[in-house]
Amino acid sequence: MRKVTIVTDSTADIPVTMTEELNIHVVPLNVHFGEETYEDGVDLGAEDFYKKLRESRDIPTTSQPSPARFEEVYRNLYKETGTEIISIHLSAKMSGTFQSAHIAQQTLEGEIPVDVIDSKRASYAIGVIVVEAAQLAEQGASKAEVMDRINEMLEEANVYFMVDTLEYLQKNGRIGKASALVGSLLKIKPILSLTKEGEVYPFEKVRGQKKAIQKILAEMTKNYNGKPLHVGISHAEAEGDAELIMEQVKEQFEVEQEVITNIGPVIGAHVGPGTVAVSVTPVRRK
Repeated sequence: MRKVTIVTDSTADIPVTMTEELNIHVVPLNVHFGEETYEDGVDLGAEDFYKKLRESRDIPTTSQPSPARFEEVYRNLYKETGTEIISIHLSAKMSGTFQSAHIAQQTLEGEIPVDVIDSKRASYAIGVIVVEAAQLAEQGASKAEVMDRINEMLEEANVYFMVDTLEYLQKNGRIGKASALVGSLLKIKPILSLTKEGEVYPFEKVRGQKKAIQKILAEMTKNYNGKPLHVGISHAEAEGDAELIMEQVKEQFEVEQEVITNIGPVIGAHVGPGTVAVSVTPVRRK
């Protein structure tokens, strides 16, 4: 019997088939094109977003769900399931989403049992944590057992973003215009990762995708060699690249669970088309 219900947000980039199968409840962030507002993954999917991104003169912006939205979700879930709730979200260093969820948790304290987790991750690096937590919940694990596994993954999960162009990072104020121009001229492929605190940082700068992939594989070997892995590759209109990278990962590592998924509108607004992200965490063997 299920004892825990898992909630996340749309930046986890988990395929809909998996959220439905594992009863993961997804709260959407918002994407704004000028005066138009869309809910990520609800009324604006990845394909339509990237089409709009190419055609629109507006630079898209993003915003977190309100505390009231989270409160509504938690109330409805508790009424429906009667279970404890674990809510896992985008890095608090990147968004106010965690804060909104935390405010809702405080409002409901003593009424509805909710634990809110700052994943300190983005894209499917949140997803690997959420999916494994949901798989345990499906097996009837207690909240303590699920939290124990989440805490392990918070220490071990990593993500590496290969950004195809520096244009969107520049437009969103992440880097200067001069850096973007020089990077484009030199065909530099920046690899971004996240610190233990959940902040984006430039992990490496290399010329060309091949060298970028080699660098990521070398880093994975250093951190995960000999361990069975859950690997997710998320992409922004770069499915062929994602499939190629997954094959290379599988040649070098023992991959127990693999997922290829889209980078959704919110993360895509900041990294742009052509981006591929490799998310990984060791699998706990029974």
